[in-house]
Amino acid sequence: MSENTIISFENVSKSYSDGTQVLKDVSFELERGKFYTLLGPSGCGKTTILRLIAGFMEPTEGDIFFNGKKINKVPANERQVNTVFQDYALFPHLNVFENVAFGLRIQKVAEAEIKQRVEEALKFVNLAGYGVREIPEMSGGQRQRVAIARAIVNDPEIILLDEPLSALDLKLRTEMQYELRELQQRLGKTFIFVTHDQEEALAMSDEIFVLNEGNIQQSGTPVDIYDEPINRFVADFIGESNIISGIMVRDFVVSMNGQEFECVDQGLNPNEKVDVVVRPEDLELTSVEKGKLVVTVDSQLFRGVHYELSTYDEAGNEWLVHSLKQADVGAKIGLDFDPEAIHIMRLNETEEDFDKRLESYGAESDEK
Repeated sequence: MSENTIISFENVSKSYSDGTQVLKDVSFELERGKFYTLLGPSGCGKTTILRLIAGFMEPTEGDIFFNGKKINKVPANERQVNTVFQDYALFPHLNVFENVAFGLRIQKVAEAEIKQRVEEALKFVNLAGYGVREIPEMSGGQRQRVAIARAIVNDPEIILLDEPLSALDLKLRTEMQYELRELQQRLGKTFIFVTHDQEEALAMSDEIFVLNEGNIQQSGTPVDIYDEPINRFVADFIGESNIISGIMVRDFVVSMNGQEFECVDQGLNPNEKVDVVVRPEDLELTSVEKGKLVVTVDSQLFRGVHYELSTYDEAGNEWLVHSLKQADVGAKIGLDFDPEAIHIMRLNETEEDFDKRLESYGAESDEK
């Protein structure tokens, strides 16, 4: 555990009274001052992790550390953690000022200090002068800012955000993504954000933890997660992917659909079965004669910035293509792509083994 580690999970599991296990032997470390996102489908365990950090529940097995001290049984009100809930949990009968001041009043902070700290918090979230406004009079984005002001007014070390953007319309949601990221950077606090929206996670995070069925599938920067998914679940959940079964012929050569293609992956066994990932935006439309693949266009949709083509090859594999060019439905077209566009995933590879394989790439490149 490094000096900069603020939260550490060591072999943490959580089961409910009915025997349902929602977290399975989870271990990770979070550094102070970063924006983390827990990403995954409903029921994967991401909100459970948030509640364990907040102190709303205790782990069934394993230990949780805050600044190096075990906090398994530390009550929520004694932790330097505040939560922004999905529905904001504001008191409709209190005005904006009193909502933000609520926690300070519970702590019996002096009135003059309450006034100063609440006004500073409201100014920080661009709500200066809104103290007398009633909650029902506030827009969705304003209510979220009130909830954030209430979370930061106690100066916590960690701010937890449980899908706080899910109720907003698309335009406001995008605006609030920028605001939350900018706020985290100004505060310098550790933000832990829960979402099932992969675009949100990619846009806002320093590091993403992708969860499924109570396990962390992969963690890393948004670029790492998107460009180097460890398995089918991550590749399919983070963005759109074409995932085809293949065979690793040898280093830098993979076979799929009975054809061999150059790639940039190495360190796998000759003739090992693998999954091959090619992102839709990395496929380029060309003539049948020039294409590395020949596909038939099944359907086409205009997505504003590109056309989305659903196609299939002679083996029956579906290929999703994002292109600036149109193609006629029913037409045969060629698809071209660079070796760098191919990503190889070993079947049932652990994140630890995957990281070692990536490290070996760098080591061999240095030797050369």
